[in-house]
Amino acid sequence: MLPKNEIQSSSVVLVAILLDGEDERAFESSLAELEQLTDTAGGRVVGKLIQRLDTPNAASVIGSGKLLELAEMCEALEADTVIFDRELTPSQIRNIDEALGGVVVIDRTMLILDIFALHAVTGEGKLQVELAQLKYSAPRLCGKGVEMSRLGGGIGTRGPGESKLESDRRHIKRRIHALEESLDELDRTRRTMRAARDRSSRARIAVVGYTNAGKSTLLNRLTGAGVLVQNKLFATLDPTTRRFTLPNGEDVLITDTVGFISNLPHQLIKAFKSTLDEAVYADILMIVCDASDPECREKLEVTQNTLQSLGAGDKPVLLVYNKCDTLTPDTFPEENTDQNTVFISAKTGSGIDELSEKLQRIVSEGRTEEIFKIPSDAFSALNLLYKEAVVVSVDYGENGATVTALVDARVKGMLADYVSTEGADE
Repeated sequence: MLPKNEIQSSSVVLVAILLDGEDERAFESSLAELEQLTDTAGGRVVGKLIQRLDTPNAASVIGSGKLLELAEMCEALEADTVIFDRELTPSQIRNIDEALGGVVVIDRTMLILDIFALHAVTGEGKLQVELAQLKYSAPRLCGKGVEMSRLGGGIGTRGPGESKLESDRRHIKRRIHALEESLDELDRTRRTMRAARDRSSRARIAVVGYTNAGKSTLLNRLTGAGVLVQNKLFATLDPTTRRFTLPNGEDVLITDTVGFISNLPHQLIKAFKSTLDEAVYADILMIVCDASDPECREKLEVTQNTLQSLGAGDKPVLLVYNKCDTLTPDTFPEENTDQNTVFISAKTGSGIDELSEKLQRIVSEGRTEEIFKIPSDAFSALNLLYKEAVVVSVDYGENGATVTALVDARVKGMLADYVSTEGADE
């Protein structure tokens, strides 16, 4: 279980290295994002240390001189935590820790895991966080001996996994196995729920995008879902599905999902597979971008690449530029003539009507409205329409039923014997 105590504030020094040939703008963006992550985790950045290198130092990432400078900086600024903007090996953590003496040393992935521990709400989310923490942190913390007693408060030490890390390796392995079994069972339950949603014939729409792009605000605007909205990274971890009625009266299911981020840790992708699968199993993706973010284009690319890696890159997409209420004419994104693009403000409601219309068009693409004459002895065909199509109306008569439904080519072919020549889309 996650701890009930309040977040302990940490004074943090951020450390990053700029390698020869790396893009400086991307480097600065990553460092700024690390500061946002630190703020989300409850920390306060009191200093930054940057070093240009040809290659990372194998023993401590930064050079020995910079490591000494880092120790002096931590002492002068009374910093209790150092966060590196890259993944650290167990030996690097041990070497840096010994050089700094008493300062908590973590990397970007451990920080993100810490935030996930802070924000997980459902039982499944907590199990996923604990599993990811154990798999990533155990080899980096085991063997630190007495220093492990410092676990239990502050950034990088929070979450359900810390007490388990004080046990022996076999106990950790047993715990990981138990967590994986529990998550497998929850995944089976989720697949059953998805199958039920499939039978409902309602289109499934996943709201995806970079973390803090406004996905939860948009879901609340469309459906009144009441999802917690914070100006923090990874405020939403657990998926929320709500029904939304399109302008033509058709109901669809919209699901909010966990936000993406640059270099999303592999452990999180694997642990949160069932959550990220909401995008994989969706019929349509609504990709939400923060139009006010100077890195909007780059973060859209991260989102698209992540979707591609999940196997969801070929879905129909509605690209939603959000937070347009904060823009001026000079900062407004270049007009996109793509009919599957819309500019909105989920906060004020501007552009929502256009979004609904475009979403309706995408949902309706590939469907036609047909009239089926179904005799009384073939009502299994009516059941098929309810399962596989959108039934608009049913008129029962003495010899059977006249059904108007929105169907795709596959369903129309299956019920070709019952299609009426009075169909609306001939």
